[in-house]
Amino acid sequence: MIKIDDLIKSSTPLGIAIGVGVTVLAGAVLPVLPSLAKAARPGAREAIKSGILLAERGRELMAEFTEEFEDILAEARAELKREHQMKQPEPPTPSETGSDQGDS
Repeated sequence: MIKIDDLIKSSTPLGIAIGVGVTVLAGAVLPVLPSLAKAARPGAREAIKSGILLAERGRELMAEFTEEFEDILAEARAELKREHQMKQPEPPTPSETGSDQGDS
C-alpha cells in the first residue's frame, strides 16, 4: 500500500500541480491567440517592409563597393603591366644589330 509520505517525497504532486496549471493557463490563453495574431499583423508587416528596404540599400552599397574595388584592381593591374614592360629591354631593331646587308 502507498503511504502519503512516499507520495509527497516523490515529485508526483508537483507534476500533477504543474499539469493542472498548464491546462488552466492554456484554456485562458488559446482563445486570445487569434486576436493577438490579428493585432500583431500590421506591426509584423511594417517590420518586414523595413527589412526589405534595408536589404535593398545593402545591395546598392555592395554594388557601389564592388564597382569601386574593380576600378582599383584594374588600375593596379595596369600599373603592374607598365612596370613589367619598363623592366624588359626592347628587342633591338635590325639597324641596331648591324645586320644591315645592303652595306658593303
